[in-house]
Amino acid sequence: MGGDFGPEVTIPASLRCLGNNPNLKLILVGDETVLREHLGQELEIHQDRLSIQHASERVEMHDSPSRVLRNKKDSSMRVAINLVRDGVADACVSAGNTGALMAIARFVLKMIPGLDRPAIISTVPSIYGHTHVLDLGANVDCSADHLFQFGVMGAELVKVIENIENPKVGLLNIGEEEVKGNEQVKAAAKLLADSYLNYIGYVEGDSLNAGNVEVDVIIADGFVGNVALKTMEGTAKMIGTTLKQKFETNLLTRLAGLAAYPILKAFKAHIDPRLYNGASFLGLRGIVVKSHGGADQLAFETAIHVAEVEVEKDVTRRISERVESILASRK
Repeated sequence: MGGDFGPEVTIPASLRCLGNNPNLKLILVGDETVLREHLGQELEIHQDRLSIQHASERVEMHDSPSRVLRNKKDSSMRVAINLVRDGVADACVSAGNTGALMAIARFVLKMIPGLDRPAIISTVPSIYGHTHVLDLGANVDCSADHLFQFGVMGAELVKVIENIENPKVGLLNIGEEEVKGNEQVKAAAKLLADSYLNYIGYVEGDSLNAGNVEVDVIIADGFVGNVALKTMEGTAKMIGTTLKQKFETNLLTRLAGLAAYPILKAFKAHIDPRLYNGASFLGLRGIVVKSHGGADQLAFETAIHVAEVEVEKDVTRRISERVESILASRK
């Protein structure tokens, strides 16, 4: 029910995903009357793999997380996460209010023992393919130990889903020199350098997309990470819009655009934010994936696919086992 478009996007995307993966089963959570109206005959066609779980309330984008926790216990968001807690569903995907989703998920699912805070991780395009970045907004203020925990979770996720045995981990900073950065970043760097992680040191903002160092995981606190993510999204939109405007200037530029179309199409696909949609909440005892609120059908399909992969790779268990082994080694 969430996001800017609700069932108009989430239902077609869900049906496409069912068509692409014969092993997938989906539970659509929300107002049953509304969902049935949008589904039409599709509910009967996919009756073995598609069902509806009614929820009488919905979380609005302006709702505060505390109010949602107290007063909206039958919201579609809460019911969906309850299904994960109860083992009825393997993962929850939502395009709704990020703060409310995080608050409910943390309250209902609880944290993996040994971890203090959840972190939001997603992929961003780079000249090497893509890079995983966390935290993207769950934690504005972080201690050095929190940043270290983000590194552990991010590296384990990448190791599992990308089949990279020893992911390269970098710490986002205002420079690569050891003397730069605030005290939390410097202390986190020491923890990371002394750990089992393949820590390559500080990386600057350009390493998110086009740095001269190949890196698989980049760690930041939620304030910095979220600003960086929104800046990248804005830059991608600006590039796409500007290119389109310039190629439509006159007949000559239109002809040039036609000649360059295959290259432009490939370029658009590489930086298209829709193909990187779906941010995971790491550190919880269950899989929760947050879709961008403005996601269209393709973007929401991508978010569902992120959840599919994490379920298939058993990401929660792998992170839990890694954290447990680290805690045992510290005793």
